[in-house]
Amino acid sequence: MATDATGREPKYQRIAKALKAEIQSGALEPGARLPGENDLMQQYGVARMTARQALGVLQSEGLTEARKGVGVFVRAFQPLRRRGIPRLMRERWGSGRSVWDADLGDRELVVDRVEVCPGAASENAARVLGRGSEHVWIRSRRFVLDGKPVLLSTSYLPASLVEGTAITEPDTGPGGIYARLAELGHGPVRFREEVRSRMPLPEETAQLDLPAGTPVMLICRTAFADKGRVVEVNEMVLDAAAYVLEYDFDA
Repeated sequence: MATDATGREPKYQRIAKALKAEIQSGALEPGARLPGENDLMQQYGVARMTARQALGVLQSEGLTEARKGVGVFVRAFQPLRRRGIPRLMRERWGSGRSVWDADLGDRELVVDRVEVCPGAASENAARVLGRGSEHVWIRSRRFVLDGKPVLLSTSYLPASLVEGTAITEPDTGPGGIYARLAELGHGPVRFREEVRSRMPLPEETAQLDLPAGTPVMLICRTAFADKGRVVEVNEMVLDAAAYVLEYDFDA
């Protein structure tokens, strides 16, 4: 926890913590307007910059969103709990279900943009795919949950494996990519996910409609078939404030 030169928590952090407690208790409900900078200055006897920093903390944590010329409001969108292990189990996609079924409950997910084309893998995907990475099929999608863009996903698949199959079509059918790979005799038997975070690129901010200061999470998933063959590299960009990543496994 950050402290000032006296060893105490900075004033803006204490204000942010108090506001966060009100949000978590329900005293400030989703959609509610937070006290403005002038209100916080008067209530806590602080300078404008301190009040601004306090509000910025909540925005950077994804708890609030600023509406230009109106104020700062409690974010109404509830984070999606992404269940990293159950969603990729063979019994799910192998039975024609979407991997998203493990996460959504009764929430509405829409893929509002799909682009499928041949091309070359990204630099990162090329390192994983190795030979043949200059000839892949690329599937780019944007996922929208409850009306909010939450995920940009780009899959790279070896052209030698998927050329002429449903995987090169916008709609891959029940069970998605992994079910089609299984029909080709190359169903995934193992997955690896790498997770990191950073601030978004300008085009990611625009596509995900991100509030200022919101970071993104990057997940790179590699799907392996028998004998360790890489059959897909999926590079995902997630709105960090829209997700909780859950990994539940036995000791």
